[in-house]
Amino acid sequence: MDFKNKIDLNRLPKHIAIIMDGNGRWAKQQGEQRIFGHHNGVSSVRETTETAAELGVKYLTLYAFSTENWNRPKEEVEALMELLVHTISKETPTLLKNGIKLETIGDIDSLPRSCIYELNEAKKATAAGDRMTLILALSYSAKWEIIRAVQQIAEAVKDGSMQPNEIDESVFASKLCTAGIPDPELMIRTSGEHRISNFLLWQLSYAEFYFTEVLWPDFRKEDLYAAIYDYQNRERRFGKTSEQIQ
Repeated sequence: MDFKNKIDLNRLPKHIAIIMDGNGRWAKQQGEQRIFGHHNGVSSVRETTETAAELGVKYLTLYAFSTENWNRPKEEVEALMELLVHTISKETPTLLKNGIKLETIGDIDSLPRSCIYELNEAKKATAAGDRMTLILALSYSAKWEIIRAVQQIAEAVKDGSMQPNEIDESVFASKLCTAGIPDPELMIRTSGEHRISNFLLWQLSYAEFYFTEVLWPDFRKEDLYAAIYDYQNRERRFGKTSEQIQ
């Protein structure tokens, strides 16, 4: 089915979040090591990012590396970090050409210095991009983010700059890594897994979830079109009834 021509460009999700899953299984199917899958997943990142920007999506968040991923074999983690440095350096000109601004969320200070340097350089180089913002979730976990927000609010209450009765949803959201960024309306997870794996727990509270059997290295623009078309055919009620929405 030609999903692209069925998409209503006036009803695009402003923010799409993606859990890029299945690199390891894809590599195993090819008889290769897991890192082979991560390398091939870069093509999917490039095509998905460019396609989202072309359609008019304003924010795209990619779950690239979780805090739990540090527990993977040392060789895989080191290879992933090396791949990250190389990819950021190589793809920055493409981001510039497409008017895409790069941002990051997560415990960035826990990354190797080479990664932090390349990320900062890419963020500075693309800061003027106004077509779309690409957000990489690196060394990220929603539980870490929420605890960090609670700690910041607790400190504000302790020093008297905030009163407990002043704490509301907007205050809490302002302490999250995504402060100033609209919550995702659509979350896509590849590889057939049906869970969100500690990803944007607060921000995904009213997102539509789309799960596909496609492994991330095989995810292409047609798969993104299919996800957006599916999203546009859902009724988003936000606690109201269908009659109220209509």
